[in-house]
Amino acid sequence: MRIYLDICCYNRPFDDKSQISIQLESNAKLFIQKEIANDVYDLAWSFIIDHENKFNPNEEKRKNIQEWKNKANIYCEPSPKILNLSNELKNQGIHENDAIHIACAIFTNCDYFITTDYDLLKKQIKDIKIINPIDFIYEIEGIT
Repeated sequence: MRIYLDICCYNRPFDDKSQISIQLESNAKLFIQKEIANDVYDLAWSFIIDHENKFNPNEEKRKNIQEWKNKANIYCEPSPKILNLSNELKNQGIHENDAIHIACAIFTNCDYFITTDYDLLKKQIKDIKIINPIDFIYEIEGIT
């Protein structure tokens, strides 16, 4: 199974955990990372993750996130197909960088697009399932 984590998902374990939902999402994301490291899931990485992470003002976070690029099984380069698909997604009300992330996930044949972006979680895209890290674990374990 191939998965794609967007940049907000990579950043979740670094967020303020005073809210229980952020604690749970952080733990779920860290569990998913462990499973990636154990080769349970194939990880897709993209140029847009590189781009957004480059602007992370926290060096520790930036380096930690960038290390996951080395664990990815596939890398999505920019292309006209990605641009066209992201434009279609923008027409559905998805913000530009989010649309590029989703286009990359679709283009690399990911089964799941994992995010903690609550606006994105409301979107229905026919070619990929957008899901929160907690719900991903529930679904994979057959708890849903």
